[in-house]
Amino acid sequence: MPQYGIFVYSPAPADPMDLSPEYAAALDRYAAQIEELGGKALSGIALQPSTTATSIRGDVVTDGPFIEAKEVVAGFYILEAPDLDVALRIAKLNPATWDGGVEVRPLFFPPAE
Repeated sequence: MPQYGIFVYSPAPADPMDLSPEYAAALDRYAAQIEELGGKALSGIALQPSTTATSIRGDVVTDGPFIEAKEVVAGFYILEAPDLDVALRIAKLNPATWDGGVEVRPLFFPPAE
């Protein structure tokens, strides 16, 4: 079954430990909806706030995110779904879309040699 990277964006600064009860309940419902739609969350992780990032561009190392942005990547997960249409239906239900967004990308697996 195809796999997709789901990148979760939320307003900066995002604190993964500061979830409202409503948002936490929505995440629980979302987990059930993934399975109801024929998908499976294989793995995922929330990220520490973007203020903890260290960015590297060329040979320049900078504390903090590379750019100032209204939204930051708050986390990501790997979704297994029958096809892109199902992956998009699942991603649209993610609570991050309330005040941020999600990005869906098919995963690339290099051919075995």
